[in-house]
Formats: sequence, C-alpha cells, structure tokens
Amino acid sequence: MKPTLFYVPVLALALAPAATLADTTPATGAAPAQISAADLQNAHESSSWLTYGHDYSNQRFSPLAQITPQNAAALQPAYVFQTGVAAPFETTPIVSDGKMYVTTAYDHVFAVDAATGKKLWHYQAKLGKTIFCCGPVNRGVALVGNTLYLGQLDGKLVALDAATGKVNWEVQAGDNAAGYSLTMAPLAYKDMIIVGGAGGEYGVRGSVTAYAQSDGHLMWRWYATDAEHWAGKFTPTTSDGVPLHRDIAAEKAAYSAHADAWKIGGGATWMTPAVDVSRNTIYVTTGNPSPDLLGAARPGDDLYTDSIVAIDASTGKIKWYYQEVPHDVWDLDAVSPVVLFDTVDANGKPVAAVGQAGKTGWFYVVDRDTGKLIRKSDAFVPQANMFAQPTEAGVRMLPGANGGVDWSPTSYDPSMHYVIISALHQPMIYSTKPQELESGALWLGSAFAGIPTEQQYGLLSAVDTNTGKLAWQYKVDYPMLGGSVSTAGGVTFVGESNGMFDAFDTKAGKLLWQFNTGAGVNAAPMVYELDGQEYVAVASGGSFQIGTQYGDSLYVFKIPRSQ
Repeated sequence: MKPTLFYVPVLALALAPAATLADTTPATGAAPAQISAADLQNAHESSSWLTYGHDYSNQRFSPLAQITPQNAAALQPAYVFQTGVAAPFETTPIVSDGKMYVTTAYDHVFAVDAATGKKLWHYQAKLGKTIFCCGPVNRGVALVGNTLYLGQLDGKLVALDAATGKVNWEVQAGDNAAGYSLTMAPLAYKDMIIVGGAGGEYGVRGSVTAYAQSDGHLMWRWYATDAEHWAGKFTPTTSDGVPLHRDIAAEKAAYSAHADAWKIGGGATWMTPAVDVSRNTIYVTTGNPSPDLLGAARPGDDLYTDSIVAIDASTGKIKWYYQEVPHDVWDLDAVSPVVLFDTVDANGKPVAAVGQAGKTGWFYVVDRDTGKLIRKSDAFVPQANMFAQPTEAGVRMLPGANGGVDWSPTSYDPSMHYVIISALHQPMIYSTKPQELESGALWLGSAFAGIPTEQQYGLLSAVDTNTGKLAWQYKVDYPMLGGSVSTAGGVTFVGESNGMFDAFDTKAGKLLWQFNTGAGVNAAPMVYELDGQEYVAVASGGSFQIGTQYGDSLYVFKIPRSQ
C-alpha cells in the first residue's frame, strides 16, 4: 500500500457523520476503580497508562520490560477494536483498572475491556457544523477520580462518567464560530483540568486554561499574547544566533498601525502539557502567530508564540519563556509536546531540563527553572534556505510547514538519555498571498505547498540529550506523523504512514518487527500490563494532514505466553 502524501493547510466547515455504532449504553458490572491525584503523580511507576504522556513528565516511557529486542519478533495481535469511524485517527488510549478509553475523530469516546476489546459503552458528541484546522481529530482524554474529560471540536470541555459515558457537565471553552477548537488530550492536575485550544490559523488569541474538575468553573487562564509583551522586542536572530532575515526597520515603522494585533495574535497550544509537581509548574508549547505567514500584519517578535512556556499552576502566571522562532512567517511553531528529564550542562553539572522537538529540525533542551537554552541538537532532518522570506514568486524551504516534527510526541528512555523523534522531510514552496481577516475563515496571509517532483520521506531519530548528538537514524519511505513510545525492555514502538507498525531496538536503532495494519499509523502508541501480560496498542486510521489511508481500527498486540 502506497499512500499519496501531501500537505493540506485548510479544512472547510465540516459536519460530523452519524454514529455507525450503538448509542451510549450504560456499562454492566463493577465500576472502574477511581484514579486519585496521587496515582497521577506516581504514574511514572505505573504498569497502566493513566495520562496522555504516560505520566506528568510526558516521557512516554513505560517501566514494563516483558517485550525485549530478543523476543519482539514474536508479537502477535491480541485483538482489533473497530470503532466504525473511518476518519483520521490520532488518539493515545488511556488504560486503568482493566478498562481502555479510546477517542476518535468527531469526538467519539469508547470504553472497552482492555484484555478482550469488548465494547462497554460509547459516547458521541452532538456536533453541528464545526470549524477546525488539520482534520476532525481528537487525541485522547484525561482520567481522574471516576471522570473522563474530553475536549471537543466545537470548543466544549465535557466531563463524562467513566463507568457509563454519561455527561456530568460541559463548558464552552472557546468560540468555535471564530475558529477555536479542542483536539488535545486534557491534563488532570490537582483539582484542575487544563486545556489549550487549537485555532491559531483563524486569528484566535491562544490560551491555556484551568477548569475545576468538580463542575467546570474557570480557575485561571493564561493568554499567549498580550498588549504589554506582544511587540516589545525586534530580534534579528533566533536565541542561539541563527539569522531570521527580518527587515527590523520596516517592522518598527509599521508597529503603530498594528498595535492591537495581539488581540487576534494566535499562539494556540495544540498538545498536552507536562507538569513538574515539585515546582508546581506547567510546561506548554505554543503555536504560530496570526496571520500565519504574513508578518507585516504583526510587527515585532510576537511573544509568546512559537515558544516553550512555564506557567505557575496555582495562578496561571507565566514564569519564563523560550521562543524558538521570533516573528514566525514559516509555520514553524512549537507543536510537539514538551518532555521533562534530567541532563547535564556544558560543564557536566546536573540540571533539570525541558526538551522539545521543533518543526525547525532541532531538539531544544532548556533549563527547567530559567528557560535558558542548555543545548540544541544536531539537525535531525535536512535543512535548506531556512528563514528565507516568502516572495510573490515563491521560495523553496525545508523543513516545510509540517516540520521537522509536527504534533508528534517524542519518547524518552532515561537509562540511555535518548529522545526518540518521528519526523518528516517535505520540501515546500512559500509564496506571499496577503488577505484580510474574516471571522471563522482560515487566515494564513501567504501560501505553502509541497513540491511534487521532490522526494518526501520520514526519519526516526535518537538524540542523546546529554550531548545533542544523533545516536542513530532510520529512514522510512513516507513522512512520519504520530509519535513513539519506549519501554524499559529496550524497545521503542512507532507507526509509519504506509500502515506499518514497527518495533525498534532503542539502543541500536535496529528494526525488530513490523505489522501491516492496512491504514496509516499516525497516532502515538502506548503500552500497558494486565494479569502479567504486556500489551502494545496503536490506532490505525490515517491522517488528514498528510493524506494517508483512513481506517477505524485500534490494534492491540502481545507476545503469546507460550513464546
């Protein structure tokens, strides 16, 4: 199977399809065990999968070690759960107390028996016409107590009873008519549910918001753009000195005419944050400024877009930021979620760090307390003509608008200090196309498109976070979108756009095993244990964003006990 891969920057109004499966049905049998705040704080030790990134560090690293490089070739399907929703499928399931919670496109939620795949209940959001970018996707739920929390395409945050799927409460987190939607898996921390909205392509004002778990009332909101900081800097280079080829004089001259640009300035948060409990700090990434590619409409550095940001979890106040690309006009936003780990500085001194795989093709490592850059990795994708200004005739540049790394989460093996990165190579042409803002309409300000005559491919890379050096790379035939999971057994699992699901030796980068799922594997896998058996699960349903084969199947694998 060879999918046709391309970049689709727009999605018009879409109406959710009718459910193909039964309506929500109360579950039978015992209610699932409640997940406490302490359980989430200690999730790094869990053999289940309790939150999107496995634990608050977002390391996507499981302590399970039953599957190893020596026996991974014996993996076989345990079951396949078919959702009946054949549409882009980018979820990471949650597993707790033998129950698995799976989300799909158009905001369906399924509860299934994690050992057998038997459906327990099904929730379908009542969506009308919705506005969103990059596919009608949902990437997962949060679970705490006996409640699931779901962000929806229509901008609602919904609390569901984990035993039945019934709605406990819902709150409108953002105005979908203006382009604000929720596609990330929410984060449960203390008594809060934390979400960040998509929609930076529509002229929304990006934010991160904490709601009360009990009833959804607003606790705090941090905005990615504000009048005080939006245009206060005009930086001609990135923070580590890479030239941005900006006309600073022209930007300063234009500023007074665009002093209110921060009100529609973008900076969406696409992916689930990380939390350092000891510092009571939430770490998020922010997206592109608006309009996406037209810098003249927003002179200045456009703080705090394209950034890693540390937020005080009690107040919602910013502690620090690290801006990867000031005044972005290339859609090189920080999308992939941050990961927390310990590293060493240039003098070998231990330091707590935050890492993020950029669309730029670099992995950034910054100090968790100050936001200062510790190191930047070697490039993990080809780079050419970076930060050239778009022109009317068009400029070739790579990485293109998908990266580098787009939303794909990384995994991190603490024993090796390796971060595993799923990346894309998609050269693109950038050309100017000025436009005015229309509410609910895509607002790019220029255009970018793939180059049909140039090869596209994917790269799986291991970066040593202590040095920034590439430990190994593995090239695949098509761009990679979806992310990875690593285990204490020394195995990393990752999907490919051609339908293959792969197991790699984390240390050596050797391909150990493959399985053809029949649709694009463009979701981040996860692992869990039940009754002494290690399972690996991944969604196979394709991607709207890069045009891979759609499907509706969640595959779950194990090594038979006789092996």
